[in-house]
Amino acid sequence: MAVTDPDAKPLSAVQEIDDARLRRHGVRLWLKRDDLLDARVPGNKWRKLRHNLSAARADGHDTLVTFGGAYSHHIAATAAAGRRDGFSTVGVIRGEERLPLNPILAGARADGMRLTYLDRSSYRRKTEPEILDRLCARYGRCYVIPEGGSNPAGVMGCRELGTELIGQLKPDLVWCPVGSGGTLAGLAAGVDGTPTTGVCVLRGDGFMDGAVERLQVDAFGRRLGTWRVLYGHHHGGYAKVSAELDDFIDEFRVRHGVALEPIYVAKSLYALYRHVDEGRIAVGSRVVTIVTGPRLQASPRSSRSNSREAR
Repeated sequence: MAVTDPDAKPLSAVQEIDDARLRRHGVRLWLKRDDLLDARVPGNKWRKLRHNLSAARADGHDTLVTFGGAYSHHIAATAAAGRRDGFSTVGVIRGEERLPLNPILAGARADGMRLTYLDRSSYRRKTEPEILDRLCARYGRCYVIPEGGSNPAGVMGCRELGTELIGQLKPDLVWCPVGSGGTLAGLAAGVDGTPTTGVCVLRGDGFMDGAVERLQVDAFGRRLGTWRVLYGHHHGGYAKVSAELDDFIDEFRVRHGVALEPIYVAKSLYALYRHVDEGRIAVGSRVVTIVTGPRLQASPRSSRSNSREAR
């Protein structure tokens, strides 16, 4: 299924997790397996990119420019989607080049992405015309996709995720990880008023609320849905993994045969389990956590080796 098909109707499975740690509190959990949507462009990346790539094609662009950190799933997904759909791609990476390339950047380069780097000060100005004009002058006429794919087109794609979910299951609560805000902005708009919690995987407090609201205003003209952002569950910051999170990932793998992705998905689930243990989730609640990708694996490997790569 081509990423550029805006009329495609994706459907990812909803999988119940039977866990005694939740059952004793009267809470039931499902995983919305968006990681299974596409092998190379999984989860929220698929949903955000498909409308963006359609817009780029409609406007006559053949080059995509986007932004991300050295471990950005969005960078890898854009490279894969661009290669498959016939676009040239440029990844603007935060910070200095480090060789050898980590597996994510090496994979993006293998998919034909040209990598360039901005120092952290310049990267913070990446949305300013001066920076964008310089990039377009260097790489030619290009379609710019923001960091994480979070723009109105990406938000619209994530609203479809929420609408799809409500058609499969009527949860009491929906949880998802938050990096750039687009998934939460769209998801909350699509779940028909179901309370939606986004777990911020970045350091800081309070900043993501404004980002999510601005994305909704840009996409829909106003704030929509019942949503909130939780802070303080980043485990050291983006792409950092604590010993406690490592232990949680290992235990989840042993109990359920699934190795959780550590940067986003595991942090969201860890926060949910903490809230259940602390009695913050009502008895009888039906909760869905969005598995935003990449694909979760049933793996005998310890998550500790994976988490070292994520740091």
